[in-house]
Amino acid sequence: MERMAELTMELPADHPGVSDEDYLARRAHIAEVGRRYRPGDPIPEVHYSAEEDQVWATVSAELAQLHQRFACAEVRDGSERLALPKNRVPQLHEVDARTRQLSDFRIRPVPGLVPTREFYGSLAERTFLSTQYIRHHSVPFYTPEPDIVHEIIGHATMLASPRLADLYEQAGRASLRATSDEALDFFSRVFWFTLEFGVLHEDGPDGDQVRAYGAGLLSSYGEIQVFRDAEIRPWDIQAMGTTTYDITQYQPVLFAAESMDAVLEDLGAFFDSYDDDTYRRNHA
Repeated sequence: MERMAELTMELPADHPGVSDEDYLARRAHIAEVGRRYRPGDPIPEVHYSAEEDQVWATVSAELAQLHQRFACAEVRDGSERLALPKNRVPQLHEVDARTRQLSDFRIRPVPGLVPTREFYGSLAERTFLSTQYIRHHSVPFYTPEPDIVHEIIGHATMLASPRLADLYEQAGRASLRATSDEALDFFSRVFWFTLEFGVLHEDGPDGDQVRAYGAGLLSSYGEIQVFRDAEIRPWDIQAMGTTTYDITQYQPVLFAAESMDAVLEDLGAFFDSYDDDTYRRNHA
């Protein structure tokens, strides 16, 4: 996912909580919990309020139903194995324990959005950097930024699959080899159209359907219901890496793989071979 260039607590102008002083104070408090964390220490708990727990309960219940309709089998199986709590915000140490057990992937708290290279690079160490704050209670089905709903229902659900977790590690290693800004930009676009907004063809009760596997779709109550209305293009990594996108709106263009096995094979091969030289050869 596109991440901010530096740690920041400044909320975007369209954030529902931008003028809510109590919410801003909670965000600052939760950020401080993440800021104090040091790798190797036990992950500290955040004492979520009843209001925050209710936001989680509301959103997670609706997304669970939508995943049954729109998410691919690999994701649905991962969600079942992850077994997130339904009535309260999960603690990161709980999620970390589950992903370690399921796929040897760690979850590490951070105070907010982190530098792009740091976010991607951590994946090479099988570590996912996660925020801990939750979206504003006034609009539980909307957030203009990654929050714990996105991080856990989106990404951690994918990391509960050993096969997808391996793909995240491969992505992280590719990002480390993309040392130029241009090569990293190409990589980031591919990451966006796959691990964030990836879709694939999968047989179901109604025949072949386009189903979601990307974290951005899995965590979006609105977009997961309408992503099939987007222009669904054939799988094309080169096209993904050169296609622009707007993070503030539903994606008008998506790229569909023929199957989950095709995602793992083709995207894994791209990540395993990608570096600055690969970028230069294809964009000379």
